Amino acid sequence: MTTELKNEIYELRKNSKIAFISSVDEDGCPTIKAMLVLENENLNTLYFSTNLSAKRTQQFLKNPNAAVYLCETDQFKGLLLQGKIAVMTDSEHKSMLWREGFEIYYPDGIETEDYCVLKFIAEKGNYYHGLNNVSFSIQEVSQDGI
Repeated sequence: MTTELKNEIYELRKNSKIAFISSVDEDGCPTIKAMLVLENENLNTLYFSTNLSAKRTQQFLKNPNAAVYLCETDQFKGLLLQGKIAVMTDSEHKSMLWREGFEIYYPDGIETEDYCVLKFIAEKGNYYHGLNNVSFSIQEVSQDGI
């Protein structure tokens, strides 16, 4: 994989504000939901905040398999990442994602029991742009610090 392609993948991930998150329901069917991308450490780790009681969170507690799709519609770019989601309820993760205004939904701040963080760890991906479709392992793309 070329450095140019790795940089395109990195830029799409870095600039995406909304991600489409898929989970598997109790019947084994895929489900999908748009969520705000609040933090990302690198290509393989993305964070989302939500309710512990949410249907999707409960699905991840039963089956951590997940996919995250990021796209740039005006340039027809898409990045599919497949991996696992861990439901984090510790103060460190909850503080990291806390934003002004969240108190409307979580009146007790990070101590709100129904507030949690979804930590997505990617294992592999697929990038689409300009009629090119490239599958890759996360190690392959992130070996240069991306």
